[in-house]
Amino acid sequence: MRAVVTRVKEASVEIDGATVGAIEKGFLVLLGIHVEDTEEQANWIADRICGLRVFEDEEGKMNVGPLDAGASLLIVSQFTLYADASSRRPGFTKAARPDTAIPLYEHVIAECKKRGFQVETGEFGADMQVASINDGPVTILLDTDHKKG
Repeated sequence: MRAVVTRVKEASVEIDGATVGAIEKGFLVLLGIHVEDTEEQANWIADRICGLRVFEDEEGKMNVGPLDAGASLLIVSQFTLYADASSRRPGFTKAARPDTAIPLYEHVIAECKKRGFQVETGEFGADMQVASINDGPVTILLDTDHKKG
């Protein structure tokens, strides 16, 4: 599972001109699910997203977690994070199909909510327009292929 986590001042997602999810201070999370992912990877990704200490403390250091910073989450499915770009036309065979991906996407959302976050979302499989005002910018790539421990 892969997540691109961007610290934002605000972010939103629109479908057919209507806003379906919006946050102010927080994380915009683009979430890609691999064909071999399980709830174990979903739990790990949710734990890392919810625990990233990248908000500034009183000394200006990135040392505060999102919950303590009053951050919200906007989680958007992004199957293209598993694109095979070895040719000029990317392939997506490593991205999980909806029957596997949707339950895992929803599991990550539920895990983040259980940790006390306000979570907004896009719509899985929809053509979405995502807007954000990045803060920093701070962008972190999380990948369960690289997890330790």
